[in-house]
Amino acid sequence: MIGKGKSISHTKASISYGWNQEKDAEIVHSQHLAGENPKEITEEFKIIQSQNQRTQRNTLSFVLSPSIEDGKKLSKKELKEITKKFIDRMNLKERQAIAFVHRNKEHTHIHLYVSRIGFDGKAYNDNFIGKRSQQKAYEVAREMGLTNARDIKYRRLDQMKQIRSEIKQIHEHVMRTENPRSFDVYIRLMKEKDIKVIPSINKQEKLQGFRFEYKDHNLKGSEVHRSMSGGKLAVQISKNATKGMSSTKVSTIKLAGKTLELSANIATALAKRIVKKVIKRVIDKGMGI
Repeated sequence: MIGKGKSISHTKASISYGWNQEKDAEIVHSQHLAGENPKEITEEFKIIQSQNQRTQRNTLSFVLSPSIEDGKKLSKKELKEITKKFIDRMNLKERQAIAFVHRNKEHTHIHLYVSRIGFDGKAYNDNFIGKRSQQKAYEVAREMGLTNARDIKYRRLDQMKQIRSEIKQIHEHVMRTENPRSFDVYIRLMKEKDIKVIPSINKQEKLQGFRFEYKDHNLKGSEVHRSMSGGKLAVQISKNATKGMSSTKVSTIKLAGKTLELSANIATALAKRIVKKVIKRVIDKGMGI
């Protein structure tokens, strides 16, 4: 579950949005209020808020969003329980508040509005209200056994780590066992391993790298691993080329029957590779190797 919170000044408009019947809105919680429509609720808020004229943003607005899967299963009673637990953890029990659930979209969510001004005329401290809302929503979700935004994030990170590892392993296997001598061959070999290698062409029509599509994921080479950036991949393949590459050809490359210009990064990486190769030949000849 995700929690968001902020201080607002447009109380009536916000409560009217929350109460919007076109969004199949239902009231799931109300405290210290008697009004039966947005106008009456707003007037009740104003009576208490009039005690503190200094505070302009005198209403707290929260959105509590269970995961899509949890939202489909949660009853009105359970959504009310979520709201009450959140209010309790945020220390807002002794303030006017009203909450609505919206189910008009795939993602069920709760809109909660609380008077920032208490019955004593004091304003609720809204420092770091956004972060505190996230933390308290996380705590409520854990208590109720709901899926948490953090849990989802960590699962996705673990999944992405596994995907990157698999792509890198397949890449290394292809480079080690097949020694591709051109990008075309490399792309074909990777495709045979169920990885689609997609050239990245910038607005200047220059090759700047490759993306790797695998198991519904699409990653830049550098996102998979720094050794798979456009420049480093070009260097690896150039090492396998039988005739090598001359300095006059370093700015272009053949790919899918077309001659493409290389981005500055790839061209520079290849140029450095060629220079090192030339220097090694000169040294080797000088030493009689």
